[in-house]
Amino acid sequence: MTTTPTSDVKALVITGYGLNCEMETKRALQQAGATVELVHLNDILKGYNRLQDYHILVFMGGFSFGDHLGAGTVFANRIKCRMRDQLENFIKDGKLILGICNGFQTITRLGLVPYGQNNLFNQSTAIAENEQGVFRDAWVKLKINADCPCIFTKGLDYLYLPVRHGEGRFVTDSAETAEYLKENNLIAMQYADPVTGNPSMDFPHNPNGSWKAVAGICDPSGRIFGLMPHPEAFISPYNHPDWPRQKAEGLLPEKGTGQIIFDNAVNFAAAEVV
Repeated sequence: MTTTPTSDVKALVITGYGLNCEMETKRALQQAGATVELVHLNDILKGYNRLQDYHILVFMGGFSFGDHLGAGTVFANRIKCRMRDQLENFIKDGKLILGICNGFQTITRLGLVPYGQNNLFNQSTAIAENEQGVFRDAWVKLKINADCPCIFTKGLDYLYLPVRHGEGRFVTDSAETAEYLKENNLIAMQYADPVTGNPSMDFPHNPNGSWKAVAGICDPSGRIFGLMPHPEAFISPYNHPDWPRQKAEGLLPEKGTGQIIFDNAVNFAAAEVV
């Protein structure tokens, strides 16, 4: 089924070299009203596609370059060495960047978050190996920080999304960076206890041992956002593992709540960027 764009927003999703989730990510952006192009990294590096022609850039999930040297490392280095100027101009133009799972690993290694334009391309956070030392595939509850400037999470209190990663533990390089995140409300979402709704350091609610239960952060502008959970994996109510009960009880939502992340991005870009 095709989806007709309802805005002038153009989104670029970079593919290739072990990345995946491209069809789900494309579908989520299309449902939000954007025109979406899936473009192999090589085509961008060779100049066939230019970042300046798009309003939203998505670094999606997967295992880029087989996670050699650490998840997102090789991918980030290729972009930093060959697309640095394009990426810097894209950010200076106030456009949006979303990093999901491997994409979050990549944008931390690129130094796009948490400082944004204040200190671009200098890494101060990382996504390390899960504290338990194993790959985790599960659904988690997420508490959203209402005071965070993140464009993507506006209007949300909680989300329920899947995680699937072996390197998802958020860490900072210093007490200074940790304080910067807290003082500027840049922690956009945290892993939460499903009963109390409070941020949790307890496994399995916190699936990886992230500092302060961090599941996603943004830069001070709120336009660059990275998260470990997969919003593109919950864009239909039937993606939810409990959908039969929800349907039987009349509680099935119109759409998966992960779709709101993409709706917020496209709506903001249509109003403020295009």
